[in-house]
Amino acid sequence: MAKAPALLRSLSLRGLSATHAQVFAGVRLVPLLRDAPRDDLRIAGRKHEDAWSIVNLGDGRAYCSYVPHALVIGWTEDGSPVASYGAALAGPEVRNPLSKWGCGVQLLHRMARREARGEDPAERNRLRLLPLHLAMEGFLALHFNAPEIAWSEYSRRAISRGLDPRTEMSLSGRAIPSLEDALRVFEIHEGQCGVLLFVGELLASVFVVSHPDDYRALHRTLIEDFYEQTLLYAARHNGDSQALEHTFDAARIGSLDDLRAALGRARAEAGALHVDTAAGLLGRPIAAERVYRAGPFSLQRFMTELDPALDNHIGEAIVREDGALEYAKTYRLAAGQVRRARLLQQLAAHGWNLDATAAALRTTRDQLIRRIDGEGFGYLIAEHVLKAALKRTK
Repeated sequence: MAKAPALLRSLSLRGLSATHAQVFAGVRLVPLLRDAPRDDLRIAGRKHEDAWSIVNLGDGRAYCSYVPHALVIGWTEDGSPVASYGAALAGPEVRNPLSKWGCGVQLLHRMARREARGEDPAERNRLRLLPLHLAMEGFLALHFNAPEIAWSEYSRRAISRGLDPRTEMSLSGRAIPSLEDALRVFEIHEGQCGVLLFVGELLASVFVVSHPDDYRALHRTLIEDFYEQTLLYAARHNGDSQALEHTFDAARIGSLDDLRAALGRARAEAGALHVDTAAGLLGRPIAAERVYRAGPFSLQRFMTELDPALDNHIGEAIVREDGALEYAKTYRLAAGQVRRARLLQQLAAHGWNLDATAAALRTTRDQLIRRIDGEGFGYLIAEHVLKAALKRTK
C-alpha cells in the first residue's frame, strides 16, 4: 500500500520551475513549467448548468455560493497513465434536477466527492472537487460552533446555532480590470502546468495542475475564480505591472548556443525573482488538513498563520507521496477577513469568555463587544448587553 503523503508544512513549487512573466496592464502572469510531467493524475473541468449552488456538507450544514465549474480528478495507483489523457474525465454537464421547475440553483453533495462508476479502476478512481470552495468552506468553518459554555452575555441564537450563518464577500475574476484580456492574449508555454497570478504587484493566486494538456484546457477558468476585493483597488490604482528587462553582454555571445544559454539564464533569474515576490505564501509555514486520500496522492486544504502584517492565504493542494505538488489553487485573504478570523480565534482560545479575551487583546470588555459588533458578529451578543456596551463606548 502506498505511503500517505505527509501534511504540508509549507507550499513549495517542488517539481516546477518559474520562468519570465507576461505583463498586461496591472496583471502579471508567471508561468510554472514541469520538466517531466507524469500521466497518472489528470485534471479536467466540468461546467455547471446553474452556477449558483447549494452544497450539502452533512451534519445539517450547507454552503451556498457561485460555483460555475468543478474539477474532476482521475488517477491510477500503479503509475500507469489515466485513460484518454483526461479527455474522458469531464463527462456531461451536471444537470440541475430543479430546472424543470424554473429553479436556477444547483444542488451538490460535498466539496470533494468520489464518483464511482463500475468495477473498472479508471471509473472508480475519480474525484469531483469544487475548486477554491473547498478551501473557503474550511475557512468559514473555523470556530463555527456555539460556545461550549452558555455565557450570559451571548444571545440565544449564538448558544444554539453558533456562527450560522457565516458569510464572506469576494469578487468574480471578471471584475478585475485587464484579467480577462490577459488570459486571452498571453502565450501558454510548452510544458506549462501552472501560473503565479499577480494583480497590481500583489500575489492574487497560485494555480497548478498535473499536466500541460490539463493546464491548457483550464487556463481560462481563472476568470471564473473568486478573488478578494483589495485586488480591484490594486488593479485600478497601483499602475501597470512592470516587465523585467535583461541586458545581454554582446561580447560574451559569439554563437546561437551562447545566446540560447544566456537566454536560459535570464529566464531562470527572472523566475527566481518572481518566486521571491511570492514569498508571502511560498515557503511560509501553513496549517494543513487532509481532506481525501487517493492512492499515492493526498488532497489537503491549508491556511497561512493569520498575521495582519503579512499577506495571508488559504488554499487546497494535491501532493504526491514524494512531496511533488500536483495541484494547487489559492485565495488571498482580505484584511477584513483576516481581522474577523483572528477575532474568532481569540474568542475560541479563551473559551468565548469576554473578559479573558479582552484582557488578552489589551482592551476593555465594552470595546471588545463593540469590535465584535463592528466585524459583523453583533448577533452573537445578547441584545441588552450589546446596547449597553455600545452606549458606554460612544
